[in-house]
Amino acid sequence: METNKYLQDIQDIKNMMSKSTQFISLSGMAGVLAGVYALIGAFYVNYLIKSHAYEYITLESTTFKLILGTAFIVLFLSLLTAYILTARKAKKLGEKVWNHSSKRLILNFAIPLCTGGIFALLLLKNGHYGLISPVVLIFYGLACVNASKYTFRDVRYLGLTEIILGLFAIEFSGYGLHFWVVGFGICHILYGAFMYFKYERNQ
Repeated sequence: METNKYLQDIQDIKNMMSKSTQFISLSGMAGVLAGVYALIGAFYVNYLIKSHAYEYITLESTTFKLILGTAFIVLFLSLLTAYILTARKAKKLGEKVWNHSSKRLILNFAIPLCTGGIFALLLLKNGHYGLISPVVLIFYGLACVNASKYTFRDVRYLGLTEIILGLFAIEFSGYGLHFWVVGFGICHILYGAFMYFKYERNQ
């Protein structure tokens, strides 16, 4: 009986230490909305590509500038939504949005993501357009896997899925937009809904 009590105390201490190193205020609904934004952006980009008057889209063309602008708008809306909903959830849980755990989460997420972003820009500069979509998916997946140590472990599975999609996108070049729709749109919606029903619905 006494041994069971000690084991339970040890388990409680481990749980407390785990919670102190993990940021648990990430919003699943933010993932759902990010996926919706990505789908809307992808459909608009597809429209731009189909309505482009020439065979190739150059970096100086209006179509390319609109595509780039759409990508930044989707990214901005996703980050803004994530911050607002995460801050709201953190307030309910009595947790600060900007604390030691969230700082480590952001740092470990940002390092692979920024590396991938710079890599993608270099590919764009040197005309390797077919590799941009796979590279972004793979490095985003690596960022999720790296950050999963400091938040919900389920983020790791999203990251692994993105990495696998990125590798498939290399094999099936020419379908980059389709893989982006699956990776940034559908996967985010499914993952966000799963996280919401698993962690948030009963709060």
